[in-house]
This record gives sequence, structure tokens and C-alpha cells, in this order.
Amino acid sequence: MDKWVCAICGYVYDLTEGDPDKGVDPGTVWEDVPNDWVCPICGASKGDFEKE
Repeated sequence: MDKWVCAICGYVYDLTEGDPDKGVDPGTVWEDVPNDWVCPICGASKGDFEKE
């Protein structure tokens, strides 16, 4: 399973966990994460994430 890492703060988006606090259900693949979603730690945009 792919994980995506914030290049700014190092937060790891794990699809098995999602980000329920921001409306991203567990199991949501990166491609289906909304484009306006931001890093829950530093507020970086989805474009600031790199595939781990």
C-alpha cells in the first residue's frame, strides 16, 4: 500500500487510516483524496506530498 509523505513536516498519509477529522475515510486511496485537502499538521497542500 502506498503512503504519501508531506515534504514540509514529514506527516505520512496512510490510506488505511485516512483522515476522518477532515472527511477522508479510512481506505481512501491518494488519488481520491480531495484536491483541497491539506496536511493536518502543517496545512501544506496535497501537491506538497511525495510518494514514499
